[in-house]
Amino acid sequence: MNKPLRRIAIFCGLLVLALLIRDNWIQYVQADTLKSDTKNRRVAIERYATPRGDIIVDGKSITGSAKGAGSGYNDFEYKRTYKDGAMWAPVTGYASQAFGATQLESIEDGILTGNDDRLFFRNTLDMLTGKKKQGGNVVTTLNAAAQKAAYKGLKARGKGAAVAIDPETGAILALASTPSYDPSTFAGNSTKTDGEAWSKLQKKNDPNEPMLNRALRDTYPPGSTFKVVTAAAALENGLYSGADQKTDSPLPYTLPNTRTELKNEGNIPCKNATMRVALQYSCNTVFGKIGADLGKEKMLAEAKKFGFNEEQFTPVRSSASNFPEKMDKPQTALSSIGQFETATTPLQMAMVASAVANDGTLMKPYMVDKLQAPSLDVLSQTDPQEMSKPLSEKNAQILQSMMETVVKQGTGTNAQISGVTVGGKTGTAQHGLNNSENPYAWFISYAKLSDGSSPVAVAVVVEDENANRDDISGGGLAAPIARSVMKAVIDSKK
Repeated sequence: MNKPLRRIAIFCGLLVLALLIRDNWIQYVQADTLKSDTKNRRVAIERYATPRGDIIVDGKSITGSAKGAGSGYNDFEYKRTYKDGAMWAPVTGYASQAFGATQLESIEDGILTGNDDRLFFRNTLDMLTGKKKQGGNVVTTLNAAAQKAAYKGLKARGKGAAVAIDPETGAILALASTPSYDPSTFAGNSTKTDGEAWSKLQKKNDPNEPMLNRALRDTYPPGSTFKVVTAAAALENGLYSGADQKTDSPLPYTLPNTRTELKNEGNIPCKNATMRVALQYSCNTVFGKIGADLGKEKMLAEAKKFGFNEEQFTPVRSSASNFPEKMDKPQTALSSIGQFETATTPLQMAMVASAVANDGTLMKPYMVDKLQAPSLDVLSQTDPQEMSKPLSEKNAQILQSMMETVVKQGTGTNAQISGVTVGGKTGTAQHGLNNSENPYAWFISYAKLSDGSSPVAVAVVVEDENANRDDISGGGLAAPIARSVMKAVIDSKK
């Protein structure tokens, strides 16, 4: 071969080699990146070419898929639908052709679309037989009756949230937030319908914030419900050993190193009151002094055992509740009655109630029971997991007796259920600059059946802007909602 031809042959060989290298680089190295690239139109077309798997509650789907449902792009064949979308939105999140996905719809997207690696062999078999790929299902722990009771009660009051947990397993039974939104209204990609619905929900400075998941992502001052944690700290640290032991609680009580008196609500029997009486009447002076006597390190350690100061994953992320780490003595006293910088999610306070109900053991909260293949074969199952031990069994039972007194003859009588032992704690938390706005109404509780089992613990917070300020109380606004949620769970087990 002459020299010019040899050069041309070598050059062509190098070009072929470069093409082969580039082709293999794209197919094997960049494949995953390109497959997930939002600019890859084929990925989106494939994603909406088949029905999405469902999210299941009590054996029934609360989601669906609609074919040719007026999407903006004709090459998107299916879009997501929801049953009672606004009620379930805090659980499901949304799956939109235009705006992506959140919460369970996002976290379990691989299962729901059928793209999860655990479905690889199933998808390969379907491809060989010519069958369309199918998505799997996400089976939740939610109780439909409890969710309906929570949503209905909160909706009647305006803004708020409720969480119900099975204390013995950590399974979430209800997770409601109001105001809410219907994910169906923007599940497609039509500029006129879906785009307009989305824009309305994205209004800046909207005080209602319908897309805010108040049950998991908002934190509130817990008010007097936090006194349950303070009582637990007093028992665990040996400051007091029983519910009916008198406390060292002067009245009036001046915050340490200050001239400021800590006030109680009304003329209630708080001087040297027992912890049972102090919880029954919600004595600020008693629990404030307990916090100051224990000190910030012991109070912080107990709060952390209940889950404070760290995010929770259910698997949907919940914001971290806060018990301050930097405090002086008077601030420790205020934090111990749910004031100062103490802030909590409703999920966190449901965890507090559930740990007390479960004889001192806190189970990790979760809302996905299992993941299913399209054939309904179980791909994974959630096993209940112990998270911590905030109280000994003995001290938990002492605290149970105190909380049950609150419901029998204290501030929580509106939570009573015939034939059921209910323990609870009310709270009315300050809100706004210098407490200028309507306070938040709180109630945490649990129910115990005659066989000693505890099927449900609940936390409810209500932001009722239209209520008369003097009428706002945890016992008046939040306790009836908690009662209806607990009763729904109990009735569903009959």
